[in-house]
Amino acid sequence: MATTNQTEISTIKINMERVQYCVLGTTPILLNRLAEKAKHQLLLPSGRKTSAEKATTLKHNPYEEFRSSPHTLIEEDAETLLAHLSTAFKKAIASTALDLPGAKKAQLSRLMWVEGEKIPIYGIPRLHMAITRSADMARTPDVRTRCVIPEWAARVTVAFPVPILKETVVSNLFAAAGMIQGVGDWRPEKGSGTFGQFTLVDYDDPRFQKIINEGGRSAQEKAMEEAVPYDHETEELLAWFVDEADRRGFKGVV
Repeated sequence: MATTNQTEISTIKINMERVQYCVLGTTPILLNRLAEKAKHQLLLPSGRKTSAEKATTLKHNPYEEFRSSPHTLIEEDAETLLAHLSTAFKKAIASTALDLPGAKKAQLSRLMWVEGEKIPIYGIPRLHMAITRSADMARTPDVRTRCVIPEWAARVTVAFPVPILKETVVSNLFAAAGMIQGVGDWRPEKGSGTFGQFTLVDYDDPRFQKIINEGGRSAQEKAMEEAVPYDHETEELLAWFVDEADRRGFKGVV
């Protein structure tokens, strides 16, 4: 007589929890996406330029590079013009698990995510120029122009399943991520800078509210048009570029 062994499968009830965090920048954030010019070269390379073409073509246009460097929200009713990818915040939280006990990066990457494709970033942008090194073997120096927001804030909603993850765990990791990971270029995660650090604050924190109220879309649109230099080094480089471009006959660089 045949017998059938039945195995009872028990499951736990999983609910989704969403927590909105108020993020306040403690160091300036450098916003930098792949430039349109670089995308076009990847899509349809133009080949090597002749000496004559190089002499009549600008290698850099700081104003153009500044305005094309950040991710933006194209909807006219969006609360800000400037944004950052939500995956940057998710990566910061998950990567923190590598440095703190009790959590695993791979597990967090699967079980936790930041809602939305782009996170609105509040604050007044400035034009930032710096000498950088290229990724080639010779580490060729170059000048990179990016959008920097000295004082910034954001609202970030994190979703995760409970009871697999607990709010205290996610909150602690997010808070730690603001100090040891950061977001944007030259962040601590890369080991070379301290840009993009942040802390978590209450919604009614006066510092947070000031940036939210004064650094919205209209203020950002005006600042992107004016392109005010971030620091003295940027101001000197930009002034030299404008004068030299004019002397060489390049018009309309601003």
